[in-house]
Amino acid sequence: MPHLFLLANIIIMVSYSAIMVSIVVPVHRAGQLGSNKLATATAMIFFSCAVGHGLHAVMAYQALAGPLGHHPPAAVLSWSAGAAIWDACTAAVGIWYWSLRRGYGVLLHKGAIYVDPWGQTRLDEADARERAARDLAEAHQATLATVAGDSADAIIGLTPDGVITAWNGGAERIFGYPAAEVLARPVTVLTDEAGAGQQADMLARMRGGEGSFSYEGRRIRRDGGAVEVAFTVTPVTDPSGEVIGVSVIARDVSAAKEAAERERAVQERSDQAKRMESLGNLAGGVAHDFNNILAIIANYTDFVIDETRDRPHVQADLAHVRTAVERATSLTRQLLTFTRGDAVQLRDVDLNAAIAEVHAVLERTIGEHITLIAVPAPAPPTVHADPGQIHQILLNLAINARDAMPEGGTIVLEANVASLDGDELNMQPPLPAGTYARMLVSDTGEGMTPETAARIFEPFFTTKPRGRGTGLGLATVYGIVAEAGGSINVYSELGVGTTFRIYLPISATSRTTPSASRSGSPPSGDGRTVLVVEDEVALARIITRILTGGGYQVRTAGNGVEALRIFHEHGCDLLLTDVIMPEMTGPKLAGLILAERPDLPVLYMSGYSNGLLGTTHVLDDGISFIEKPFTGDELLHKVFATMSHDIRHG
Repeated sequence: MPHLFLLANIIIMVSYSAIMVSIVVPVHRAGQLGSNKLATATAMIFFSCAVGHGLHAVMAYQALAGPLGHHPPAAVLSWSAGAAIWDACTAAVGIWYWSLRRGYGVLLHKGAIYVDPWGQTRLDEADARERAARDLAEAHQATLATVAGDSADAIIGLTPDGVITAWNGGAERIFGYPAAEVLARPVTVLTDEAGAGQQADMLARMRGGEGSFSYEGRRIRRDGGAVEVAFTVTPVTDPSGEVIGVSVIARDVSAAKEAAERERAVQERSDQAKRMESLGNLAGGVAHDFNNILAIIANYTDFVIDETRDRPHVQADLAHVRTAVERATSLTRQLLTFTRGDAVQLRDVDLNAAIAEVHAVLERTIGEHITLIAVPAPAPPTVHADPGQIHQILLNLAINARDAMPEGGTIVLEANVASLDGDELNMQPPLPAGTYARMLVSDTGEGMTPETAARIFEPFFTTKPRGRGTGLGLATVYGIVAEAGGSINVYSELGVGTTFRIYLPISATSRTTPSASRSGSPPSGDGRTVLVVEDEVALARIITRILTGGGYQVRTAGNGVEALRIFHEHGCDLLLTDVIMPEMTGPKLAGLILAERPDLPVLYMSGYSNGLLGTTHVLDDGISFIEKPFTGDELLHKVFATMSHDIRHG
């Protein structure tokens, strides 16, 4: 039994010593050996207990050795008394420990064995700061999640192989797929074949280590519609730098692209308008001089014709010259019709007669491979328009029809009257309900695709080979019709042909000049005086010769200043002035003279008015105008009508 007692005390002593060491060492390392009383008391208890059990082990050893005579009984009693006293000390230390523990109410904490109240306060403050930082981080993460989820842009996560791993509300709005339908599916679900190649290239660049970059592409929505999207892609890497995913931010740029396209179209139209204005200015300058030249050629030709009645071969040659002048005049008029540089002379036009005239012209020139048919209306429809512009419409459409039938075919020119209810489709521009005069130009040519038909009235748009078409003909037709208050409808079918329907307001009253008024010889001038203002000397001579031969007295001036001087010195019965002249225009000169003599008849002449007559290029009522080049008879008739206040345009 003593042996067992000895062994047990030795074991307990060693255990307590080990516990004491395990307490003291970390407390010492934490720097709390002097301040952490509870830890010190705990270590002292285990130390005291270890010493006490050591004393008991000595006593047990003495008891075993006593019978052998190694230790006297008095020594055993002495060790027993010491052990009892040490046990009392151990008890006192235990009481001190428990009083400390009861007062502090703390034991173990992470990172320390025991903590005193001051240390606990610091730990509590640190813990509070840690909790506040953690709460702030969690709120920040929640805010980011809300922003990402509610973003108008699509935020998409992908694996390096292109499998969708994240999908926010913006992605659902742009592409139409809810998250449940696309997560874990390949991103190719959003695209067609071309877009799939673009996606594959993007993923390859990400896997290759390329950084963030942007690009645009066309993607397919859930409903099958297309959407233009701008992408910003960024690789997602782990701490080692390996790409573990791809972050994609996608923005719908369809509206922005449409706006940019509209802006581009507006800019293009503006540029075209500037080019048209430049072309108009160029054409006007050329036409002004060219028409003066044509007037000189035409009238001198007429003079020679009058003087060679007895020489038929000369007459035949001069007839060819006169025909060439008429063709050149027509060409100049067509050019000015397009550039809007001429003065439009409105009058009532019989569409049946216009179609008959154009049919007669085309029949000789359009080619034997084309069958040309004219279908007049039962009752001739009349419109208030410029006759030259009506001819221009029919000629442009007929020539386009001919070009659409290289192997031959049929062109039909037709006039009739049509009633519209105001809801017709494809009217350019739209027309209100009513009854309109209608011209139709139909062909049996190649026809057009809907895409081509939608663009045919754009300036400079043409399907003809380079050098064979300017793209101006149909733009001119559209401009003329729209300005006249009309509209155009186009129907075309590939392999069948094309029909243009031109609707124009029917004239309310007839203003057509009676043909009898232009027949026969012009009335005599009876010696009345005409002040002719023309800066082209050769043309001024011709006008003087015509008027003098018609019974008028003529005074000529080469510019406005000279004309004012002559008027003040001699007066006149009619002012015949060119519209465009250096230093002072014809309208300005007329204004100065009319301020002094308001009842003076004024006749303007020009091959290009440049908008100087009337508020627009359409002649205002009360303005008498003769277009260059003119014949002698035309001039004499116009002068007589103007002086008689019977002003008739044309």
